[in-house]
Amino acid sequence: MEQNHRKLKPVDELYLQRAYELAGRGIGDTAPNPPVGAVVVRDGRTVGEGYHHSAGQSHAEPTALDRAGAAARGATMYVSLEPCSHVGRTPPCTSALIEAGIVRVVAGALDPTDHGGAARLRESGIDLVVANDPAARDLIEIFAGSARRDRPYVALKMAVSLDGRISQHRGTRERIGSDAEAAYVRELRIAYDAVMVGAGTARVDDPQLTVRPAHRRERLYTRVIVCERDGLDARRRIFEAEEGYAPTMVLAPQGLRDRLGQLEKCANLLFVGPAGSQKLDLVDAMKALRAAGIFSVLCEGGPTLAAGLIAARQVDRFYWAIAPRIFGNSEAAPVLAGSDLSGARLRFDRVDRAGPDLVISGTMTYV
Repeated sequence: MEQNHRKLKPVDELYLQRAYELAGRGIGDTAPNPPVGAVVVRDGRTVGEGYHHSAGQSHAEPTALDRAGAAARGATMYVSLEPCSHVGRTPPCTSALIEAGIVRVVAGALDPTDHGGAARLRESGIDLVVANDPAARDLIEIFAGSARRDRPYVALKMAVSLDGRISQHRGTRERIGSDAEAAYVRELRIAYDAVMVGAGTARVDDPQLTVRPAHRRERLYTRVIVCERDGLDARRRIFEAEEGYAPTMVLAPQGLRDRLGQLEKCANLLFVGPAGSQKLDLVDAMKALRAAGIFSVLCEGGPTLAAGLIAARQVDRFYWAIAPRIFGNSEAAPVLAGSDLSGARLRFDRVDRAGPDLVISGTMTYV
């Protein structure tokens, strides 16, 4: 990975931070593209800003250049991600920079795909500096994860007691986290194309799986229920129509077609696997979600689905919300159940407070 952070001046870091702030405005809307922000600076003054609003619309760099106009000639562009040289629904950003007369580009991170335009910028005589900044890489973590695979980027969030339990008794609903932890999770949902739970959680908890307070975005939110055995009651709250939300998706093996037919009026049914199959292959299920236009998923349990996703090597990031409680009860339900998880390797990288709760997050890889 290229690294020349030493060339950055304090003023460069200041304008890069502004580019990151702008990029953050597009989080949740830009899939399958990354969120990107750009700032054009000439003679110590910002002359243009922009960010990528959604796929198919103008990228951050051309938007910032349009706002800068003639002042872009001889200017520096600060951009959260290496400008692209890809011809897709929009022209290459590198062409726009070259034509506008930009003389220097400071990028927060390199593009993890083969669409990056660093070589072309340098060939054209533009001075390119890549910060290789962790903050810039965090902005594109979901994009980078989904771009490398034929499945969505998957984050797993679980709320647990200190002794790793989710309720006093199996099959019962119990609130583990605080109100602050619940608000933390609702904000997490903004960044993901879909929020997913198992059918057991849908029956026991009857969740809405919405962002509250409402956060408008251009890309519709999707709620997903993974169902393997029994049918579901169409009167559950997760099936209620919500402004800004696509119809709830039910993901199930082909063998459940007859039992789930009554949900056709209130849900999108996505069946996976061979005819008559009763067990859902989670690898194939995640591929089916990707084919359906879902590029990122936040899974909120329960324990069987969570363990199954880890065992199937489908989880990229985890959020473990730990409440200051100890059940100490042999009948209490464990946070993960029923699968061999020995192949998973964890790396902690974030710790947050959510009221009285502690949220530990990190990445998950496999051996």
